[in-house]
Amino acid sequence: MLPFLLRYPILIGLAIGLFLRAVVFAGPAGSALSAMSWGFIWLAPLAMGATTVYLAEQQQRRSIAYYLFAPMFSTFLMVAGCMLIMIEGLICAVLIVPLLCLISSVGGLLMGIICRCVDQPPRTTLHSLIALPLLVALLGADGPGPQRLGTVERSVLIQASPAQVWALINHMPDIRADEVSQAWTYRIGVPRPLSGVTVTEGAQHVRKVVWDKGVHFDEMVQDWEPQRHLRWTYRFAPDSVPAGALDDHVRIGGDYFDLRDTAYTLTPEGQAVRLNLRISYRLSTDFNLYANWLAQNLIGNFAETILTLYQQRAEFKGSANAATASSALASLEAR
Repeated sequence: MLPFLLRYPILIGLAIGLFLRAVVFAGPAGSALSAMSWGFIWLAPLAMGATTVYLAEQQQRRSIAYYLFAPMFSTFLMVAGCMLIMIEGLICAVLIVPLLCLISSVGGLLMGIICRCVDQPPRTTLHSLIALPLLVALLGADGPGPQRLGTVERSVLIQASPAQVWALINHMPDIRADEVSQAWTYRIGVPRPLSGVTVTEGAQHVRKVVWDKGVHFDEMVQDWEPQRHLRWTYRFAPDSVPAGALDDHVRIGGDYFDLRDTAYTLTPEGQAVRLNLRISYRLSTDFNLYANWLAQNLIGNFAETILTLYQQRAEFKGSANAATASSALASLEAR
């Protein structure tokens, strides 16, 4: 047997996945033909895994390990191919590839079991699995998936006064890359924060936020209890997220993900203050269980990073930063 023939089942599985993603499931967000739809996320990798194992079994009997890992390899190559032809971004690829690989592995294992139970499984079995995503795409209903609301809470004890911490929350300019480098989200391509400064618009406190890649938005203050509690919701303008700054599938305020509100609570503890951060979010996908697991970990890590930023500025570089922030906040409140 020629060496390249040993690999062609994986390449055929890859080709089927690319066809489904680039041609069939290339519709707009929220549609049945979106790459976030049930038909693609659950059934496309299942078909890829089954195809890879079916074709490999036509050559020779394969091991259980092959049933599990060869489909994963096909799926990983498919996601890499989607990035190469620029129909998928790094953020989405990193977040979704574990789920797709797991589903494709299940498809490969099921086909392997069928092949061991039936010496020559009919090709119609394979054809049906490949056609299933197409059928679901044609019959599926448009619209985002079921809604799930979630909350993440983190806290940190800061050796500073409530006044110092309150000032920093409302006046945080010039955030350096090394101050947030430990956040996983920024390592996979999410724009990092550059500044967050509270201003007044009439009688409304508004926190102006700027991220890199040209992202900017407003945080509309809903609760304002100086040195005790602060809560805001989010306001996005049409140009808040420039094209290419965030993948459409993970865009804040999009069909699949949104931030509902964020709240800080300051509680004195002796000479220190405990800063609690709560972030509420909304998911609307056909795989909310997995998406919520991602959200809990990524948003939790983001919250820890931001709290550490406040802690370091208040404690280790405290006096200068706190004095500048306090002066800016005093000016704001005077207006």
